[in-house]
Amino acid sequence: MWSHIKQQLWQCRGIFIAAPSAGALVFILRLSGLLQMLELAALDQMFLLRSPEPVDTRIVIVEINESDVQKLGKRGNWPLPDSLLTQVLENLKQQKPSAIGLDLYRDLPVGFGHQSLVKVFESTPNLVGVQKVAESEDSSAVAPPPALKQRGQVGANDFPLDVDGKVRRSLMYLADKNGENVFSFAFKIAYIYLSDRHVYVGQTKDFLVKTGNVIYPLFQANDGGYVQAEDQGYQVLINYRSSQQSFLHISIMDVLENRISKDLVKGRIVLIGPTAESLKDLFYTPYSSTILTAPKRVAGVTIHAHAISQVLSATLDNRPLIKTWSKLHEWLWIFLWGLTGAILIWQQRYSGISKRKSLLPLISILLAGCCLIGSSYFVFLAGWWIPVVPPLMTLIGSAIVVTAYIARTAGDIRKTFGRYLTDEIVANLLENPEGLKLGGERKKITILTSDLRGFTATCETLSAEEVIKIINFYLGYMADVITQYQGTIDEFMGDGILVLFGAPITREDDAIRAIACAVAMQLAMETVNKTIQQMGLPKLEMGIGINTAEVVVGNIGSEKRTKYGIIGNQVNLTYRIESYTVGGQIFVSESTIKEAGSIIQIVGSKEVQAKGVKQSIKIYEVGGIAGKYNLYLTQEEEIFFKLPEAIPLKYAILDGKDVHTTVIEGKLVKLSAKGAQVYYESAVNSVVLQPFTNLKLNLFMPDNTEISKDIYAKVLDKAADPDNFYICFTSLPLEVEAQLNAIHQQRSIVSLTPDESF
Repeated sequence: MWSHIKQQLWQCRGIFIAAPSAGALVFILRLSGLLQMLELAALDQMFLLRSPEPVDTRIVIVEINESDVQKLGKRGNWPLPDSLLTQVLENLKQQKPSAIGLDLYRDLPVGFGHQSLVKVFESTPNLVGVQKVAESEDSSAVAPPPALKQRGQVGANDFPLDVDGKVRRSLMYLADKNGENVFSFAFKIAYIYLSDRHVYVGQTKDFLVKTGNVIYPLFQANDGGYVQAEDQGYQVLINYRSSQQSFLHISIMDVLENRISKDLVKGRIVLIGPTAESLKDLFYTPYSSTILTAPKRVAGVTIHAHAISQVLSATLDNRPLIKTWSKLHEWLWIFLWGLTGAILIWQQRYSGISKRKSLLPLISILLAGCCLIGSSYFVFLAGWWIPVVPPLMTLIGSAIVVTAYIARTAGDIRKTFGRYLTDEIVANLLENPEGLKLGGERKKITILTSDLRGFTATCETLSAEEVIKIINFYLGYMADVITQYQGTIDEFMGDGILVLFGAPITREDDAIRAIACAVAMQLAMETVNKTIQQMGLPKLEMGIGINTAEVVVGNIGSEKRTKYGIIGNQVNLTYRIESYTVGGQIFVSESTIKEAGSIIQIVGSKEVQAKGVKQSIKIYEVGGIAGKYNLYLTQEEEIFFKLPEAIPLKYAILDGKDVHTTVIEGKLVKLSAKGAQVYYESAVNSVVLQPFTNLKLNLFMPDNTEISKDIYAKVLDKAADPDNFYICFTSLPLEVEAQLNAIHQQRSIVSLTPDESF
């Protein structure tokens, strides 16, 4: 059970890494306030995308526009004197509006006619004046008209400004410097309008403002996308109607000159205030966030109209207010999209086989992002402001984290792949758009193959752990040498290595580098064997074959599993050339010698009839390479000493991995450090062994009644006496090797002169 759970967790490890990581980063960014501007901008875009709402005909704005200022100024009536303001109010009162809001400061007399204005104030119970309550470094409080203050007909016209200078919130009430609550100008007018229609306006048990059945959520400092915003007083988010004309507008000059239609404002709310740009009562709103045009400002009186309209529409028309989620719900929402991004990328991490499928992760993230934005927009239409930027960041961030994790894993794979290929070749395969495309091409390359002599037989005497330890150390050392000479390790086949020079990248010196690499590999065997023998393990010997020819090279396999490799009979020929070697030898084909040139040191050549090849071929034994590489193998003289007493043996011919059933008896008559001379009776056995034939032998050692363990050897291409042939040991059991070494050392001391040498 636990193992199954662990497996499932491991299979989803990228998701569990990415989603919390991206979520934690966004959490920190959001709490620090760095995302506040982006979230407010996203809210503005929601307003801009929303369809314009119909004009709210319950509200009429009597505006003082720039034209009115110019006309009044020419007549010497600007600033607007109290007498003309009195006339405006009298003309409006005649049409019996439901409420009149005067968004003009009148704490002091202006011009003549002040007493008349006071009388109008005293005789108009549905008139509401303004005062400025809040103070700041660049603005001071402004007192209300005294006559209206005495009658409680005053409201605060303050707006809470966001960090970008926009008005997105309105006030229900706020406290003045004496700690007394002052209702806002907009709420005071809405209260009069609703009270005339017998709609309940009051508070809940939690002291929340309630009109009819609508309860207004109290704005708090961290609601929505805000971070530590000023939340003094009772604030609510404004649900603006539209960017266009949302209310009826008439000029104050039209009112003064009685050019308005009869009953235009009857039963309606009338707001009087400046809209002229020169009067500087303009503010930025969400609708100021245009991309292609300069931001437009909105008059303060118009924003008051939106705040009033919000209360009326919510109470009478069931128009939604803008509400926010709790922080818990917001963080769950953000984490959910982080999880979505991680899952989408993680589940498609193996989809990059074809170009078309490789775009699926990107497309899926784009679609998920569209779903996020779309769902947030539709929820906004229902009156909910939910996070957009943070979940979008976690969606993309988790996708990036998963991609980075996959890339890191791919980097580890690339590092592993780099053990067999040079960095240059790995880059060519992984970064070239055509590098992993199925298919091949015919090209001329140099092929190197190596194999350990008798290692298969040696493995039978070792534990599995020892075999793996030896082979890993040997292959790792050889891989480093091959990489140094820019070879492409195409395959490890047990203890064999197949290396390409000229694929996938062709160079002029491919054949030369292949031979230099082979010499370096043989020289490296001395270091390898020192380490292996220190482990108490048997010595290794390697043979190498090299061939230069035209083959088909490329990506072979299916869409699900592909291997970079080569095909052609020349590959098999290379294996045949390598099979003629004994430990420490390098055989190369004639084509490779021609490609490499005169810098190759040749110590011998042979004509051989390779299996599967119709014509005989000439192979050359390489002893070193001159030029910039300047590498040479140590040429040891092989000395054979005659044994005082021949050692009986039995041998059988090896054909590949098969052992012939015919067992032949013979004797070991001469011995060297690496080989021996074998005598057999031709009268009994007429089979003549060809050079390079592989044999399996068993010796009857002196003072030992039991037959030895299996010995493997290769017949040498060396002239011998009749009924004799020379062999080179390719695999010796440790105890047999020790006995033969003892005999050889004894004979080398006793014999003053060798019998013969090779």
